[in-house]
Amino acid sequence: MNELVFEVTQEADGGFVAESLGEGVITQADTWDELRDNVREAVAAYFFDRPAPARIRLHLVRDEVLA
Repeated sequence: MNELVFEVTQEADGGFVAESLGEGVITQADTWDELRDNVREAVAAYFFDRPAPARIRLHLVRDEVLA
């Protein structure tokens, strides 16, 4: 696997949740920098017994409703 993509959503309280597409990796954090660290840690733990992806992509999803 070359790349693992995470869909990142921002919570109402300002925190972030990241969920990988195609794998069972989910993590959260209060800040973007903390989220990046948590994603790296979660990926390392998930792939502890097999090769980890070469790249990790964080895709921020912004849902905005305009009335």
